[in-house]
Amino acid sequence: MPNFDLTGRVALVTGSSKGIGFSLSKGLAKAGARLVMNGRDEDDLEAAAGTLRATGAQVDTLSFDVTDPAAVREAVNDYERVGQIDILINNAGMQHRGPLEDFETDAFDHLMRTNVNSAFYVGQAVAKHMILRGQGKIINIASVQTALARPGIAPYTASKGAIANLTKGMATDWARLGLNCNAIAPGYFDTPLNAALVADPEFSAWLEKRTPQGRWGNVEELQGAAVFLASDAASFVNGHTLYVDGGITASL
Repeated sequence: MPNFDLTGRVALVTGSSKGIGFSLSKGLAKAGARLVMNGRDEDDLEAAAGTLRATGAQVDTLSFDVTDPAAVREAVNDYERVGQIDILINNAGMQHRGPLEDFETDAFDHLMRTNVNSAFYVGQAVAKHMILRGQGKIINIASVQTALARPGIAPYTASKGAIANLTKGMATDWARLGLNCNAIAPGYFDTPLNAALVADPEFSAWLEKRTPQGRWGNVEELQGAAVFLASDAASFVNGHTLYVDGGITASL
């Protein structure tokens, strides 16, 4: 199916050393894309890249801090001098749990910089080059918390709500310039970010009852959504948040 073929395209995935970012990188590579993997820890990044190269994937690495706008611009512009980024997945993110009334302001600022500012910084830097070419795909990683809230994670919920609206704004400004800007909102997936919840039998039992499909998601189940939104098959999809959540946002 040629509309889903990513051969010859280059995809930058932020925060791709592990978890969802690593799985999305693997999925894009299987669809033919060349990868540009990003992370702050160079050792972890090279290990992840090596794992994918061993499967035959074409992989470059860019180690930069997505919360540093100057570092982002420098890294993106340097790469664009020798290649081009056709697909961007803004995946880098973090979680910090705690009662809202006691949530430290520094922790709130750090979470927002990591989850929201980074998507703006990297999105803007990459979009400037995409706009010159008249085409490009930007995919932001939102969350089931884009639509729903749980106790103890109000700042995270706020950040993921912001990602959905930033995605709409990107589409509104950049669709006319040839870009497709969308988001994927994962439900509850077994990832390092959710390790404490996965290890909690009480929470897992609650989640299985709350989710129509009755289980945690596997990160491989996000790959199809990413390939779709990165491909020509999604040529008229813009400003959309695609929930991949086992039905949890569809039911009470």
